[in-house]
Amino acid sequence: MTAPTLALLSAATFFLVALLLGVWKYCQMVASPDGLAHPYVDIAHRASLLYSFAAAMLAYFTEVSQLANGVELVATALLVTYFAFAIIGYIGHGYRRDTDNQIRDINTTGKVFLWSLVVAEIGGFLVIFYGLVTALL
Repeated sequence: MTAPTLALLSAATFFLVALLLGVWKYCQMVASPDGLAHPYVDIAHRASLLYSFAAAMLAYFTEVSQLANGVELVATALLVTYFAFAIIGYIGHGYRRDTDNQIRDINTTGKVFLWSLVVAEIGGFLVIFYGLVTALL
């Protein structure tokens, strides 16, 4: 598999998930006296939409980049995996209706995960960005 293929498949998957989450969000809005869905249902819906477009951009960036496919594939996999973890986490909070702020009572494991997310997403993108810049200049 190539990095652009992984990114495009991820973009399509995130977009489909966003559409399905939109139905869930709408159902909650209709059933709610204030017309609002749970905050994390709303966040999951928006995040999935945004990650779908981010993954589509990654597909183009990795298509232009001239780095080795293996390097691009690892960097892309890091990004889309953490995008997926974030969406899954938001869905979980929306389903359980357990919080309106997942950071408020975060434990040590959660903090380690969030820092690993920061490193993986920014690090993965910097690799792809480097490949893009070197290919264009």
